[in-house]
Order: sequence, then structure tokens, then C-alpha cells
Amino acid sequence: DAQLVESGGDSVQAGGSLRLSCEVSGFTYTPRCMGWFRQAPGKEREGVASIYRGDGTLNYVDAVKGRFTISQNAAKTTVTLEMNSLKPEDSGMYYCAAPSSGRGCAKTGASWVKNWGQGTQVTVSS
Repeated sequence: DAQLVESGGDSVQAGGSLRLSCEVSGFTYTPRCMGWFRQAPGKEREGVASIYRGDGTLNYVDAVKGRFTISQNAAKTTVTLEMNSLKPEDSGMYYCAAPSSGRGCAKTGASWVKNWGQGTQVTVSS
């Protein structure tokens, strides 16, 4: 079965950094892209970043541009989200996401997501 397993969440002070990882396994197809979402308590889940696995096209939500970097390893088995200059508003549960076969990662919304990871908690204190 397809699995997405996140790790790397932690509690940090504002201005700090974290690296989140998503291990990708068990897919019967190669997802065209992978994404990271986050959800704060009482708020909707929002897309943070995505990466296309073929040409490496990157997309970021405006709130994290210049601070977060999404990348993948050469084998495309791990998707990483490097987060710098963290702010309290970056706090939340972070989820890795994959689309169904042949589908891309829309810049907004989550209707394209077929598979979710279990999430990893990020807490940024001021």
C-alpha cells in the first residue's frame, strides 16, 4: 500500500529552523508531484509547497516564500521541507501529500490529494 511517513517536527523558538522529511513508498505508480500542507488548530488545511518530480518545478504559498525550500532526493523516495526563519504562525501539523496517478498538484486547494501522511507537529514559540 502507498505510504507517506513524515518526520522532523519539533518545538522551536521563533527564528529557528526545522527540516521535515516525507518517506514515500508502496505506490504502484510514480506520483507526478508531491506536496506539503499544514493545518493549525481551528484553521483549514493549506498547501505550503509542492515539487514536480520530473522537471523539479517548485511552488510555494506566499507566506513561506524565501523561508521554506522543498526538495527531493535523487531516488525520489524522500521529499524534504527545509524551514528557516520560523514564525509562530508557521505552527501546525504538517502533512505530506501525493496525487492520484497522472494528476498534478494544484497551487490551491486539496482536491488533488489522494494520499496523506499522518502528519508531524511543528510548534514555533515567540
